[in-house]
Amino acid sequence: MTFAPNLIVALPVVLPLLVGALSLAFWQSHATQRFLGVAGSALLLLLSVQLLLDTWEQGHVVMEMGAWPAPFGIVLVSDMLAAIMVVLTGIIGLATAIYSLSGIGVRHERFGYYPLFHLLLAGVNGAFLTGDIFNLYVWFEVMLVASFALLILGGERAQMEGAIKYVTLNLLSSALFLTAIGLLYGLTGTLNMADLAVKLGQVEDPGMVTVIAMLFMVAFGIKAAAFPFFFWLPASYHTPKVAVSALFAGLLTKVGVYALFRVFTLIFNQEVGHTHEILLWVAMLTMLTGVLGAAAQFEFRRILSFHIVSQIGYMILGLALFTPLAIVGGVFYIMHHIIVKANLFLISGLTYQLKGSHELRELGGLYRSHPVLAVLFMVPALSLAGLPPLSGFFAKFIIIRAGIEVEAWLAVAVALIVGLLTLYSMVKIWNEVFWKAQPAGGAGPQAAHGSLVWMWIPIVALALMTVMIGLYGQPIFEMAEKSAGQLLDTSGYIEAVLGGATR
Repeated sequence: MTFAPNLIVALPVVLPLLVGALSLAFWQSHATQRFLGVAGSALLLLLSVQLLLDTWEQGHVVMEMGAWPAPFGIVLVSDMLAAIMVVLTGIIGLATAIYSLSGIGVRHERFGYYPLFHLLLAGVNGAFLTGDIFNLYVWFEVMLVASFALLILGGERAQMEGAIKYVTLNLLSSALFLTAIGLLYGLTGTLNMADLAVKLGQVEDPGMVTVIAMLFMVAFGIKAAAFPFFFWLPASYHTPKVAVSALFAGLLTKVGVYALFRVFTLIFNQEVGHTHEILLWVAMLTMLTGVLGAAAQFEFRRILSFHIVSQIGYMILGLALFTPLAIVGGVFYIMHHIIVKANLFLISGLTYQLKGSHELRELGGLYRSHPVLAVLFMVPALSLAGLPPLSGFFAKFIIIRAGIEVEAWLAVAVALIVGLLTLYSMVKIWNEVFWKAQPAGGAGPQAAHGSLVWMWIPIVALALMTVMIGLYGQPIFEMAEKSAGQLLDTSGYIEAVLGGATR
């Protein structure tokens, strides 16, 4: 499979838009929409893998839209971090599409589930690949529209309540983001991120640069569900269909984390001591509040939702420490967490089909009736807690070691404590859902929209990936290491975009 380098970088954005349009064209044919969902996601994964291979070989892959040279035209840029994120989007997209064959019914399909699903994937990939700060805002808005529509799909009361909090905070984030972009353009006269990296170093008003950096930090912190703006996530992620929750859990907050990594390595790297000190405290407080919130919950998906918050803290900690090893750990953690967290949500949905509830007190007995599912739960659960030899152990180990190297003892202590409390939450779910006897008067199995085998396939595949990352993590580490090298040495990115190195 060979594509022109300047085309392959656009295809992960264009393909979901085309498949989404086809889904709209076949609005009355639910079978065709399902086929397009799986086939389109599979092709997206293949294209993203090819983009990763091209990026690994070339370092950066750049496409100028309309043949307008940067910084005057819009560019799409793939470096290792962007390529990794696009591959992960393909993996979660395909897993969710397969799961949806059983997890999404005709009623939700009639409301436009599949076109919105593809639109969301396009928005996520557009955010990862854009080289223009304003177009990052545009793709964020595409994601917001698609995710809000998916969140309220079905129109249940709980969905509406969660959606109000979700959209209110995200609109605030968008307003701050757009304000920051306006100030940044007024200061530098450019929106191209590589050009911004050059021109901000020449600005004679460092105080204004710091103010703008703080606006971006708040805007992306809201998107990432970082402290203190995280409460919209556990209020909303447990309300839609499980396939939607898994898609959100795997991808949406990671776009906010990606944006933080991108702008605070490439653009705002002048006042590292100041900005990254704030990020360090944000990371620690995000970890603590998330894990304490999870410990207080007794609803399967609400526990998992709070743990998204706590795990975001580890990723931000890697950025905040700002050493090569810490950035490697942050990128490694993102890769591990996207797979693990999406899988845990998928398992919660299969549990609901088998037992009819998400409330822990109403569940039980699954270890005896479905021992394979119990094992499949233990793999991502223990990985999330950081137990060896699973992927989460190595992700946490790298970040904690990086903290020790710079003597960030408080951050290391918080990371270790949060790991123990995460294990407590996972053990609580295990005991209530799988180990204890089934309580009397439970709801019982729910009617699936198709064969449950479509739910089992992505759960098994993602669990195997978690094990393989733990047992054979060297290639993943090497990708994270190369990504960290590019993030810390921005000259390659700037040269690729502005110097014509790959065009």
